[in-house]
Amino acid sequence: MIQDSVWLGPLRGPVKKLAIGFTAFALVVFAWLAINKIFSADALGMHEMIRSTGGIWGKLMLGSLAGSILFASIYLSDTIGSIEDKPHGFFDYLSLVTSRIAMIAIVMIVVVMFYEVVSRYAFNKPTLWANELSLWIAAFVFLLAGQYAMQQRSHIRIYVIYDLMPRWMKKASDVISVFLIWVFCFALVWGGFNDAWTRMLRMETFGTAWDPPIPGTIKPAILFIIVLVAIQSLSNLIADWHKAPEHHSPADEIDEDEIEMLRKTLGEDL
Repeated sequence: MIQDSVWLGPLRGPVKKLAIGFTAFALVVFAWLAINKIFSADALGMHEMIRSTGGIWGKLMLGSLAGSILFASIYLSDTIGSIEDKPHGFFDYLSLVTSRIAMIAIVMIVVVMFYEVVSRYAFNKPTLWANELSLWIAAFVFLLAGQYAMQQRSHIRIYVIYDLMPRWMKKASDVISVFLIWVFCFALVWGGFNDAWTRMLRMETFGTAWDPPIPGTIKPAILFIIVLVAIQSLSNLIADWHKAPEHHSPADEIDEDEIEMLRKTLGEDL
């Protein structure tokens, strides 16, 4: 069953081809690097990959991997799950794309840790980079998940008092909430911009054997993504302004689609 396009429309096919093309090219480059690593002592490894010494092959590997993740995320954002809210504008689409990047990143963490376990216990050759790479990726997953949670309105909210308010007071509460988010965003950017900019310019590294530029990338990413979260909160406020009032109950947490899938699965097992 082919799901309807959410926002790409006629671009869905070309984006899918680009995602497949970049992924195939990344796999080819990775296969070449892996084979070369077996037969050559001077082959490109993970230590050189993130540095200028990586040369053309390092750039091709990182570029093709970035392209495959980007276009795969754009393509996957063109369909939404049954429990996801429908997007209502550019920033909703952007949050869907970044959420798919986070989802792909989780798979990458699993692959990295699986590689480390096999390398360590099957071949007695533990890596110097698997743990730090998984931490590096997980940091971006954590940040992007916050933006996605804001877009889906799935962050923690307490409705006991909110549902008792009249409509005008609910709108006032929403405005105050968004205002406070923007105050926090402004304070964080104001206080952390110079430090983040300095770390990014010198690509400050982690100070370990592999020495990845985690501080030089994560600190600017924190500020950038908190700005996206603030913009998303304002987008939510505008999109929800004229919606009918909602009343919440514990029954809202029940996912009927998931229950139906469980029933079908249990029925097949029986």
